Amino acid sequence: MVAKIEQFSELHRKNMEAAMRMAQLSMENSQRIMALQSELAKEMFQSGVENAKALTAARDPQTALQLRTEYAQETTQRMVAAAQQIAEISNTARAEFARLVTEQLASGSQDMTESLQTFMKSLPGQTPNMMESFQQAIATANKAFEQITKASTAAMSNVGETVKKATAGAKRK
Repeated sequence: MVAKIEQFSELHRKNMEAAMRMAQLSMENSQRIMALQSELAKEMFQSGVENAKALTAARDPQTALQLRTEYAQETTQRMVAAAQQIAEISNTARAEFARLVTEQLASGSQDMTESLQTFMKSLPGQTPNMMESFQQAIATANKAFEQITKASTAAMSNVGETVKKATAGAKRK
């Protein structure tokens, strides 16, 4: 009985470690995005102040219109570049989360299977079909997760390509 408790305690410890790694990863990526947004806000504010000074110095409507157009283009390029950086950070984080979850599912399902096998063997009137059904359920869940990961990777890749195209389009203007 003590060995069973130790097995489940070890399984719980591994799950907690995985959860802590994911939480740490989430905090690090959130901090990177917040730093990027903060820097962008500072740049945009400074640029807005400079633009306002330039507009007050403009002597004719044509010059003012040209300054506003340039400011709008610069702002758009900065926003698109920031969106691309955020998409890259998010895509990297998603890939890392997927890797961690895949690792956890692989090791966790193996640990859980071993623990349940040990537990099932100790039960009176053992049912081999029950364990086989459990193993099939774990395998099906792992396959479903792999498909979700592939679909998520494809979707994020498409988002990244869209942002790159938007960036290229904004730079051409």
